[in-house]
Amino acid sequence: MNRNFIRGTFTLLVPFMAQALHAQSDDNGRLNVLMIAVDDLKPVLGCYGDRYAITPNIDKLASAGTVYNSCYCQQAISSATRASLLTGVRPDSTEVWDLKTKIRDVNPEILTLPEYFRNSGYETVGIGKIFDGRSVDTAQDSLSWSYYIDFKKYIDPEYRWSSFFNYQNPETVAVAKKYIREAEDAGMTGYARMMYALKYIKPSTEAMDLPDNAYPDGAIADGAVDFLTERKGNEPFFLAVGFQKPHLPFTAPLKYWNMFKRDNVPLAKYQKRALGSPDFANHRSGELKSYTDIPPVYTFSDINNVVLPKSKQRELIHGYYACVSYIDAQVGKILSALERLGLADNTVVVLWGDHGWHLGDHGLWNKHTNFENATRVPLIVHIPGEASAVISNPVEMLDIFPTICDAAGMKIPAGLEGESLYHADSEDIPLSDDRYAVSQWPGGQNTMGYSIRTSRYRYTVWLDWKDRVLDTENIRAEELYDYESDPYEKVNLVDSRKYRGALEQMREIWNEYKMKNIK
Repeated sequence: MNRNFIRGTFTLLVPFMAQALHAQSDDNGRLNVLMIAVDDLKPVLGCYGDRYAITPNIDKLASAGTVYNSCYCQQAISSATRASLLTGVRPDSTEVWDLKTKIRDVNPEILTLPEYFRNSGYETVGIGKIFDGRSVDTAQDSLSWSYYIDFKKYIDPEYRWSSFFNYQNPETVAVAKKYIREAEDAGMTGYARMMYALKYIKPSTEAMDLPDNAYPDGAIADGAVDFLTERKGNEPFFLAVGFQKPHLPFTAPLKYWNMFKRDNVPLAKYQKRALGSPDFANHRSGELKSYTDIPPVYTFSDINNVVLPKSKQRELIHGYYACVSYIDAQVGKILSALERLGLADNTVVVLWGDHGWHLGDHGLWNKHTNFENATRVPLIVHIPGEASAVISNPVEMLDIFPTICDAAGMKIPAGLEGESLYHADSEDIPLSDDRYAVSQWPGGQNTMGYSIRTSRYRYTVWLDWKDRVLDTENIRAEELYDYESDPYEKVNLVDSRKYRGALEQMREIWNEYKMKNIK
């Protein structure tokens, strides 16, 4: 089969991995799929130009595949973005905009990516976090999987599974036990006991001299390798591996912390609010402030936002990078198993982060915005036998579902709202320079913000969204940022005379999107 990527602005890379001349597919021309999901991963990777990151395994994968340098999530929160990616439709179609709505409660007949592969004769297996557990049934969406692996059985037996938020520090666990007993004495059971204890003991970081599989992600990698090693049968597989870090808390084995010197940790260069940005475009970093070692911080002036002491900023950023290196090592174990088992030449590998993360820029921490650092994600696609490239044009996570189908030799199902970035049996087709990506975020004060990202600009329009009813005529605020002149989003340019032409152009794109996608 002649398989060609849609090409955009790109740079060829010299691969670290030898590529197969011809992918070995099954009798129907289909390849295996390994999909690796990483929670809260922004593009702090060597292959994305981050000089501080230490990610040799992901960089090696990138050197043999295609790196999408400008990929954007549909909504910067786990449930919504994963529901969108795994069904191939936007949050306004899934109606999953929060952390509690179940996908099939709203759309019982909706088709998921792994379900489509399962229905097509693949063995579909998941381990770790693929869907956000709050948006599916207790079987991680039973229609999607041949079976789901319980990673807990791969925790190192020398380290007791504490069942307390993945912490392993004995002092933390001891304090937690005290509060769990208090909760039990008050009649609490199950999850409520843990949530009670977390009000009192919930550190944002942990660095312990432990093996990788003392924490969940090491066990998840071991379970994935075990599946690849022990799998039986000739049907192709769709293996989805979901890593939990670098989501808070930043808990990783000490050796990954020791890769970095804290004094060299890069702090965000601009830590104030974008001048002229509306209040509901920002937030007060509530997720971070739920951790018990975060000092009281709050917002007051026009441009100042939540600012932590520099020492705590460095600790958190150090922890984030340590967790990314920890995940990189786990990815390396799985890719090495593919090579060792002779599966690399007939397996499509796709790695993505579910949304970005603020590390002090704009004084923000966590995700939950429409800004660049919350919406931009890594996306790497490796197909055996394909040349490597870096694509700079904007793409969306919505494009992953059809792209995986195309790359694996599967027909693309009807009804998807994304676009395949790869076409089998076709000539190279340019990736249009006028492409744009759309993210959305339900801000405060009953608003929904839609953010249009082109190769140069970001335009965000905030609409009235009272009781989840969108009023497209009631524009509450607009934002415009020029990444050529203002890469840190310092100033909202919507009132600038110099940018009137750009603003009108972006409004036209918004109106085009609105007519096509908002009913």
